[in-house]
Amino acid sequence: MPGLIGLLVPLEWSWCGPTEVHEGFSPGVASFCSRPLWAGAPEWVNNQTFQAVLGAAIVIAFWLWVAHAQKVVPSKRQFIGESFYNVLRNTIARDILGHEYRKFLPYLIALFTFILVNNLFGEFFLFMFPTFSKIGYAWGLAALTFLLYNGAGIYKHGFFKYLKNNVLPAGVPKWLWPLIIPLEFLSNFVVRPITLALRLFANLFAGHLVVLVFVVGGTLLLTATQPIDGKPVAMLNIAGGASLVFSFAIFALELFVGVLQAYIFPALTAQYVASAIADEH
Repeated sequence: MPGLIGLLVPLEWSWCGPTEVHEGFSPGVASFCSRPLWAGAPEWVNNQTFQAVLGAAIVIAFWLWVAHAQKVVPSKRQFIGESFYNVLRNTIARDILGHEYRKFLPYLIALFTFILVNNLFGEFFLFMFPTFSKIGYAWGLAALTFLLYNGAGIYKHGFFKYLKNNVLPAGVPKWLWPLIIPLEFLSNFVVRPITLALRLFANLFAGHLVVLVFVVGGTLLLTATQPIDGKPVAMLNIAGGASLVFSFAIFALELFVGVLQAYIFPALTAQYVASAIADEH
């Protein structure tokens, strides 16, 4: 399943088949193949599924922990939770959704923390793999957001009025309807969820691939004992050491991108919901 189709599925289907053997030490798409948790485990019981489930458990445990035994004078634990809550409430939910933000706030908070935790898995040595560098998981969150904003719009306006609001902006002359209606339909019902998922996936996939290149390439050069293409061993070793040092900067950049994407995804979700429940477009 090469080419574009291969990017639209969780990668195993085209590059990580059970009969395919990936030899060598060079980083590439095969580096993102899933690994079974134990020998003989079902195909879906792999490290990536484990990370997603563990991430959900961490999110649930975190919010239960910070919400336990709240006091008027907050403890450090309560202060951490309230700080997260206030930032997400004020900068995403309330600013974008207005007075109707409360009903959508729990989903937006859960979305941010779940994406953040799974992105941070790419920075820890026990995992070293951001969950959303597998596009199947990004598709899942985009599908939930798609159902949320369309469901909210249909609930408020009714199916036919909501559909009309989204495919036919007010004030468009009738002679432009054949052009505007298909474009608006594609934009609101097709392009939005696709770009939402691809944005999250592409940033995490590309960032982690760059880290792999610098770390693996630097390790190979640092441990080289024979000249390569006429380059002396000392030069190779120096280049390898420099690559490994520079990889820390790449790790920092990936950490920043992971946090940023965890914020952007719920912000766009809130924007789509606000557009869906608005009276006019």
